[in-house]
Amino acid sequence: MTRVEERARDAIGAKFRLGGREPAHGLDCVGLVAWALEVADAPNGYALRGGVPERVTALLDARLTRVDAAVPGDVLLFAAGPGQLHLGVASARGLIHADAGLRRVVERPGAVPWPVLGVWRAR
Repeated sequence: MTRVEERARDAIGAKFRLGGREPAHGLDCVGLVAWALEVADAPNGYALRGGVPERVTALLDARLTRVDAAVPGDVLLFAAGPGQLHLGVASARGLIHADAGLRRVVERPGAVPWPVLGVWRAR
């Protein structure tokens, strides 16, 4: 298990909080990925909807290596709905992500139901 997957797995059960950056206080999808990657200066001040894919991919490209296929510990960017971007961490069982509907960080088994916009790996 990679360190990124291990840290993401440790956050399972943390409550969902928009703009959250620590499991003890709550995480959103950006916070989960930043925490798993041990990044302290993740973007903040955004809405749940209305993300610009090109802006998000540029931020990920600046810090991570883009790859073609995901393995556990990789970061995935999804189009979760109209105008809604979502991040998660690939796991051996599926995907670890901050689920706003379930109000917590969860591991979703199996294939992901959203279109994947890109996959990145820690350098």
